[in-house]
Amino acid sequence: MTAKAHFGNPMIEQRNLARGKAVVRLDLGVIRVAGVDRLEWLHSMLTTDFKNLKPGQSREALLLNVQGHVEQVFHAFDDGEATTLIVPLDRVDALLKWLDRMMFRSKVTIEDVSAQWALFGSVAELEGVEASWVDPWPNLVLGGARYSTKVGADWSYREYLVPIAEADKFAAAHGEAGTDALEALRIAAWRPSLHEVDERTMPHEVDWMTTAVHLSKGCYRGQEAVAKTHNLGHPPRRLVFLHLDGSEHSLPNRGDEVWVMQPGGMRSERARGIITSVAQHYEQGPIGLALVQRGVPTEAELVIVSELGDIAASAEVIVPQDAGKAAGLARPNLLMGKRV
Repeated sequence: MTAKAHFGNPMIEQRNLARGKAVVRLDLGVIRVAGVDRLEWLHSMLTTDFKNLKPGQSREALLLNVQGHVEQVFHAFDDGEATTLIVPLDRVDALLKWLDRMMFRSKVTIEDVSAQWALFGSVAELEGVEASWVDPWPNLVLGGARYSTKVGADWSYREYLVPIAEADKFAAAHGEAGTDALEALRIAAWRPSLHEVDERTMPHEVDWMTTAVHLSKGCYRGQEAVAKTHNLGHPPRRLVFLHLDGSEHSLPNRGDEVWVMQPGGMRSERARGIITSVAQHYEQGPIGLALVQRGVPTEAELVIVSELGDIAASAEVIVPQDAGKAAGLARPNLLMGKRV
């Protein structure tokens, strides 16, 4: 059985999920990496610290391109014999090919074991069941950097690998909710995911530096761009949490444009951002996440331009305008020969 958006009543499912009375079946793939070099090998390619990964610990890691843009996110854990990577099911084949090309002389083996496992997610610890992967969000991991000065709604997410033959029994024992319920709770927790990623997303823009990047390690592709933006610059965009006007009983779509309202009720001359995630929350109503340009005023009134019409929105800051420039170095004025 594949993941379902809902089972007929998304709001009740969401409430049950939030209270630890349901789990969500996920369309995720599983890659097993074995061999004595596996941790050092993964450490050299991905953004987090794998060298010090101990059995039973969890990691979140990103694969970046040379410009520091996010290409993939991994949920990883190790059992002492192999490292398990949890990834979107539709990306398994491409990732296997990429990993195979990167093996060189490293003593590692990689295997797609997705067919052996069903994956479930919960936002509360299940009594008597040990989680396979525990989400570090919203806690700041060692070597990371948090830009946000506060956190969203409670979030204690974990994933469970269940033998495929036992999946239906596991679901029946814990109750099921659809993926819509999980998505609403994720958005309310300000938790970034691949939904926030386009071809130019940097970890800094969505506060992924909190859980998925170790700033004291090097080697991986995109590391120079990550360090430069964090220490000397500012991310060009920033993630915001949106409270959406629900009076029209409609939600915008992912990718809809975000505009700034000017005095007199006029829109800005051009779009200033895009919707990345949206949901109907069982307590907060219509909510969303959006990437907006860094310069958008934090108190600005926003409007989402949707095919269903304009939808007003107010924003809460997740990534502040002054994120980055952690080194506090003055910028050289090349005309005057001074630092400013």
